[in-house]
Amino acid sequence: MAKTGTTTQGLRTAIERSGYYPALVAEAVEAAVGGEQIASYLVHQETTFDANEVRRHVTVLVLTGTRFIVSHTDEQAADNSSPTPYATTSTESVKLGRISSVVVSRVVANPESYTPGTLPREVVLTIGWGAVSRIDLEPAACGDPNCDADHGYTGNSTADDLSLRVSEAGDGPDAVRQTLAFAQSLSEATVATAAPAAGH
Repeated sequence: MAKTGTTTQGLRTAIERSGYYPALVAEAVEAAVGGEQIASYLVHQETTFDANEVRRHVTVLVLTGTRFIVSHTDEQAADNSSPTPYATTSTESVKLGRISSVVVSRVVANPESYTPGTLPREVVLTIGWGAVSRIDLEPAACGDPNCDADHGYTGNSTADDLSLRVSEAGDGPDAVRQTLAFAQSLSEATVATAAPAAGH
């Protein structure tokens, strides 16, 4: 389930509709947003199956005029640290100028007959701001198959602090549409933040 919009009341309603510890999630997100005006938001609930357990997770993304706020809430079964089930919620506030990438991957069926405006079957939104970077290295090689010299290593560094997957089959077409709308709002906000001020 994903919901998007532009008002504080709309955000609270979307969190309540998710049905996932709404009082806890709303309090954490609203505290992080503070008095700022909401430009856009996305609420996404995900259910996963882990062995014999069903685990739920909700991600709330909020865009204000100056920040990108991400909140995660997970539920946990009773364990050694707690005799009763519990939930953990965290929020991170990122200045828009720190966002280094907004990647939208779309999966479409029958690409040979694709019509512009057709909803993708699946969308993966990946946002990077430098908190988490992954480096993938592999031995470098040259084009000579008989060469056994050491050419060092080659690789790439990827920033993927947040990755959110939404599918039409699992989450519904509205969730896909709303994820694309939020991604566009965030992309536009990062461009506006990076643009130099007039007269400079």
